[in-house]
Amino acid sequence: MRRNLIVCLLLAGAPATAQKTQKPVIHGRNWMAITGKPLAATAGAAVFQQGGNAVDAACAMMAATCTMWDVLSWGGEAQALIWNPKTKKVIAINALGVAPTGATADFFKSKGYSFPPEYGPLAAVTPGTPGGLCHMLAEYGTMSLRQVLKPAMELAAGYPIDAETANNIERNKARIKEWPYSKKVMLPHAGEKREAPEAGEVFVQQDLFNTLQKMVEAEDAALKKGRSRKEAIQAAYDRFYRGDIAKEFVRGCREQGGLITEEDLARWKVLEEEPLHTSYRGVEVYKLQQWTQGPMMLQALNMLENFDLKAMGYNSADYIHTMCQVLNLCFADRDFYYGDPYFPPAEPIKGLLSKEYARERVRLMSKDMNDPKAGPGDPYPFQGGTNPYAQMLKDWGTASAEPVTPEYREKLFLGTTSVEAADKEGWVVSIVPSGGWIPACIAGNTGVGMSQRMQSFVLDPALNPFNVVEPGKRPRVTLTPGLAMKDGKPLISFGVQGGDTQDQNLIQFLVNMIDFGMTVQEACEAANVNTNQLYLSLGGQDRKPKPGSILLQEQTPPWVRKDLLRRGYRMTFEERTSGPINAIYFDWKHGSMWGGSSHHGEDYGIGW
Repeated sequence: MRRNLIVCLLLAGAPATAQKTQKPVIHGRNWMAITGKPLAATAGAAVFQQGGNAVDAACAMMAATCTMWDVLSWGGEAQALIWNPKTKKVIAINALGVAPTGATADFFKSKGYSFPPEYGPLAAVTPGTPGGLCHMLAEYGTMSLRQVLKPAMELAAGYPIDAETANNIERNKARIKEWPYSKKVMLPHAGEKREAPEAGEVFVQQDLFNTLQKMVEAEDAALKKGRSRKEAIQAAYDRFYRGDIAKEFVRGCREQGGLITEEDLARWKVLEEEPLHTSYRGVEVYKLQQWTQGPMMLQALNMLENFDLKAMGYNSADYIHTMCQVLNLCFADRDFYYGDPYFPPAEPIKGLLSKEYARERVRLMSKDMNDPKAGPGDPYPFQGGTNPYAQMLKDWGTASAEPVTPEYREKLFLGTTSVEAADKEGWVVSIVPSGGWIPACIAGNTGVGMSQRMQSFVLDPALNPFNVVEPGKRPRVTLTPGLAMKDGKPLISFGVQGGDTQDQNLIQFLVNMIDFGMTVQEACEAANVNTNQLYLSLGGQDRKPKPGSILLQEQTPPWVRKDLLRRGYRMTFEERTSGPINAIYFDWKHGSMWGGSSHHGEDYGIGW
């Protein structure tokens, strides 16, 4: 009863200090390791205890989570923000795979698709996670690949599988049986009533262990020849993308109907980029470029800065309405303008992130009612240009009045994980890796589940002329690590799982800390609002926005519900309103770190 009373007080706008968190804050002075699985956080802690830095630990955690399968595997993608205390710069890592040879809009249309498929070999872009890990470790870590992969290799040799992953395999076994290599790995009890492993059963992935062993053997051989640490890690990278691992990956992919070629793997490379950023009430917020949805958070903060959110009250009707209208406009811009910046046409990102454009968008907002027709704006004048897609904007978008189904909610929240790490030397890492989740199609005898990220492309340029699939191109993804700076020093490192809900929840997480004074753990657990007025980035062939449809915490007071109903919202209610948020807050006053890890999933943190 007391817990419900506390939630109601919070939703009614009571001070954030009233909240009692379900999990404690993690305190540390020397290092912090937080990610989506307890065993993976333990892997990060082990690397820290062996003298590794935050990059080493983050790579170990990412490797471990990939090996544990639940929401990603080794064939997925990795995207990261790294604060380098030596150069005093934020580095952006783009380790997203690309569409393979033959992946064109006409190809998928010829097979009857409106969007590329969700599952199977035709859903795969080239793997990015192994390359991203090797690049980050070589450039900014201190350890060998063998040291960093040791926990993941032990897991691959056999670990007691958790109930969530084991039951997910069982639920998806019909699809898993379509792919022989997935069936071999995932269904050790084929033919029995329960074909997936049981919770606590030691789950062995011998093929994956062999693949990781080949990578560290390539590193060992290079070191024996007198190569440097970086050169030796590059040798492991080359064996995956250009050697015998690549050959088997491609063979297994193409045998099952996939398009990826050896040339696709050999040509792919990790990219280092300048991150995008904006200021919000004196805090500098950094995100990856427009090949992710991350810039929409920056757009939203630019708009929210024009409102006194604290005066409205936390999760009041006015606050929820303001947040939803801002999100709806930013999602419309995301859905039309975001794409791979390395392919033409050039996205109007300068205009989209200008404060003047934000003020123009705010002027379009209704103070009283939801706008079901909120669409993309015209950012081109705000960067001195003319919009070449003006006619498309007039015709853009088709809304759906259909109710939000459980399947739709699942697609909206479709999971990944986040990895947050920091050390006393000042290194800070935020990674949101994903791809190759259950049910994944495993590529041959590599043990590597292929990505399903192809589905984030569009086939119709009228939906988004910047994100139409073509070979070598990266899809616009939902994955979005974050880093906030103040006075030239890290303030908060943060990330979350949850498909299209990621930046929605991270915006509110940051507002909860900056505007409402919550601690990092309070902000991780706090009730959020989610809008469904957006095009799904992941899902089936019908991804249309649901105007006015929002998700609220089930303890939302009746007077708030009544006010929102009057404003044109259709509400659903759940206990969970966010994917698990993980974050590290840097307490410069006391010289310590505060770790936050949401209670919604299995996410876990360890500090020292």
